[in-house]
Formats: sequence, C-alpha cells, structure tokens
Amino acid sequence: MIRLGQSHPAEESKLRRFALVGLLVGTTLVTYGCMPDTPNGEGGTIASGTAEWPSSFSIGRDATAAEIALLDIDFGPDGAGAPAGSGSVAEGKAVYNVQCVGCHGLTGQEGPNAALVGREPRDGFPFGETRGIRKTIGNYWPYATTIFDYVNRAMPMTFPGSLTADEVYAVAAYILFLNEIIPEDAVMNAQTLPAVVMPARDRFVPDNRVGGPQVR
Repeated sequence: MIRLGQSHPAEESKLRRFALVGLLVGTTLVTYGCMPDTPNGEGGTIASGTAEWPSSFSIGRDATAAEIALLDIDFGPDGAGAPAGSGSVAEGKAVYNVQCVGCHGLTGQEGPNAALVGREPRDGFPFGETRGIRKTIGNYWPYATTIFDYVNRAMPMTFPGSLTADEVYAVAAYILFLNEIIPEDAVMNAQTLPAVVMPARDRFVPDNRVGGPQVR
C-alpha cells in the first residue's frame, strides 16, 4: 500500500529514466543548434553563404623539438634511428631475468605471455597453410631490429619505456642467442643488430604499392 506523500520505488525509477532521456535530448538539441556553419553549409544552422574556416582555432601549440625527440624513437631494419649503446648476451640475461621472465618464462618459451623463443619449423614457412604453429621471434620475425624497437617502446609491460638503450640492446642479444641466431659472445649495437640475418628475413617483402589494387 502506497501512502500519500510516499513514492513507490518503481515509480521513482521510471521518473529518473524519463528525466535522463529528456536531459540527453535537450543537450543534443542545444549542441546541434549551436554548431557553427561549415564552409559548405553543413552544420546545425542554415548556411549563410559567407562562413569561412578561421585561420586558426587557437587550440594547442606546436610541439617543441625536445617533445618530438621523445617520440621519434623508430629503429628501422636498415639501422636508421638506432640509438647509441651496446649490450652483450650475458648482460641481456641479467636484464631478462628481472624484467621479462615473469611474462615470458625462464627460457622465453613458458609464458604465460607470448613465446619469444623457438626455431621450429626450420624447413619451409608453413604459417599461412597450417594452423596451430606457434610464431616466435626465432621462426617468424624478419628483422632483428624489431626486437629493439618493440622492447624499447612497450616493455616491460608494467613500466614501458623504462629500459636504457644498453639494456634493450642486451635483451635483444639474449633473445637472439636463445633462438640460436647469434653466438654467446656476440654484442649488439647500432651496427651489429641490423646486420643480423633472421631465419625468416627472405619470407617477407616491402609493401611498395603505389595506389589502387596493384601489388608489385
């Protein structure tokens, strides 16, 4: 029984829903009505025929050279953009055991995240025709520089971008060693890392399409 002056929970819920819908509709109408004309007359009001885009919206500012440099960290397959530094396999093992082992396992195969190590299948490249083959750095990645580029910007997962260039070179060296691609005494740097020939390098080609459906 509902007494006078007392609202029923269901009625209160219905009123709240109606109020919310009304507020959204009203906001949409006000926003649309206040939209400026665009040069072609598309907007919330009738085109006046004289509207033009302003030369500037006075939003933000030009990025400084220092700010651009913080984001300009690409390390291409040809070595372009490679930072100074170096790292050995032994140094990489020390960094890996602290920063990487929790996600990728002691030998880079156990997980729980993506496996980094594995050379099988060593013959052929059946990934496109056979399901279930695990893709790793050792059997699928075409360029060793991608290890540096990815680790440098995205790892470790809990604090991406926190490793020094020396530490990233070292981790790359250790991962390449685990994949039987470089010897244990190898040192990776701006010159030696791009020179590493990955097992799958010749399985990929540059995408040099110039437009349309044609693929050269």
